Amino acid sequence: MINIIVSQGRIADRVGGMIKGAAITAKAFAMQYGIKPVYLGTPSPARHDDWSESLPEAKETLTLLRSELQNIMERGHTPVVLNNTCSASLATLPVVAQKNENVVVLWIDAHGDFNLPQTSTSGYLGGMVLAAASGLWDSGYGAGISSKNVVLVGARDIDDQEAALLRRSGVRIVPPSEVSGERILKEIGNAKVWVHIDWDVMEPGYLPADYTVPGGLVPAQIKDIISAIPRSSYLGLEIAELNASEDDQVNEKALSLIIEMVDPFFTKQQTEY
Repeated sequence: MINIIVSQGRIADRVGGMIKGAAITAKAFAMQYGIKPVYLGTPSPARHDDWSESLPEAKETLTLLRSELQNIMERGHTPVVLNNTCSASLATLPVVAQKNENVVVLWIDAHGDFNLPQTSTSGYLGGMVLAAASGLWDSGYGAGISSKNVVLVGARDIDDQEAALLRRSGVRIVPPSEVSGERILKEIGNAKVWVHIDWDVMEPGYLPADYTVPGGLVPAQIKDIISAIPRSSYLGLEIAELNASEDDQVNEKALSLIIEMVDPFFTKQQTEY
């Protein structure tokens, strides 16, 4: 059984459309698949602040996310987590690690998100998530993910110090030109998988996203990944960083494309036994 949870409190949001992006994705999934989402947190305005300010501000939302995800996984259900920012994964990844300590994390993102507070040039909390989940700094929400089980899919914008840390930590990187369902299955092996998608991984122009970088994935590559992973391998799916437009037609087009890309996940969960 699929449960959908939606982050609606600010978690280091620097642009205004992220909270709305998670909400409209949830609404689209509810209409398409008949699953009622659970909304967590209270929206507040985006602003450009440092991780040391945004992390304590996000405590309520992160705590709610952690608790709800724990409940879903304890019931043996399959979570779909719709986040405003990647920063929300500070709460989710440690819960996933508790469920399966050998889980492979497919981090489908244009960025490495493997910075440390002392090395980050931007101070953005979302750029430090995987390093925290791997135990390289203490976010206050736990760790437990083995960096050697992290696969960066489509990553192409990585800081120099971050790249060195990724190499030392054994994180694998699959560049956009090598991304296919077949390649991802080789990276996963027989492990359980947590799939995280940040929409900035896409080639700019497909979806409204912030922090976009040229040379990204196209929709067929995302769908190929989602289709290739067996139902029995999925621990859950996490989606983040849709920067919703003020233009409803732009959003409708984006949501239709998102559903097309991730539909194989829902189809597998609802029909394969």
